[in-house]
Amino acid sequence: MKSSMQSDTATRSGVLVIACGALAREIAALRRANDWRALDVTCLPPELHNRPELIPAAVQGAIRRHRDHYQALYVAYADCGTGGRLDAMLRAERVERLPGAHCYESFATPDVFAGLSDAEPGTFYLTDFLLRHFDRLVHRGLGLDRYPQLAAEYFRHYRRLVYLAQTENFEAQQRAHSIADSLDLAYQYHFTGYGALGSALAALQPPRTAVITWRH
Repeated sequence: MKSSMQSDTATRSGVLVIACGALAREIAALRRANDWRALDVTCLPPELHNRPELIPAAVQGAIRRHRDHYQALYVAYADCGTGGRLDAMLRAERVERLPGAHCYESFATPDVFAGLSDAEPGTFYLTDFLLRHFDRLVHRGLGLDRYPQLAAEYFRHYRRLVYLAQTENFEAQQRAHSIADSLDLAYQYHFTGYGALGSALAALQPPRTAVITWRH
């Protein structure tokens, strides 16, 4: 089934992006801002991140379902904890993916992310997606709503929370700071825009005079 971001009519001349559902809003924003009409998107469930060993097969299934309908396919996943298994499958299928080990690196770019990691290895990262769904994925997902004392165990190796923001939003920054305080972590804000996601999708398009790779 197509995502709501896809064109109503499939085309054999366009590009299909097979994306992690955690990137759906960001890809939609880029597609809309740049009027990328030849770009279709289908999203896999973000919950796959809880079982990264299932990601390669899920992506491969999407590739094989859609390959005959598009001129080109692109995978908007980083390695995402698959330990190289996603890359091995993509090499066999001859499909490229978003660079990086995970979305944090893709948004921040490798050099910036390496600097953040080197400065404090014990860093918990938030993106816009994780911030929006923090209560569901972390607070309730880890059972902290029922057993708040577990936070000290889950986060005992962390010293800092870094909010890698794709959009500039003061209320979101306040929310991220509040989460850091609740976990007794130092807080740092870093605006990334859409990073490698924006540049990777732009590279799939015909040449243009200007490309918008982030928005407020």
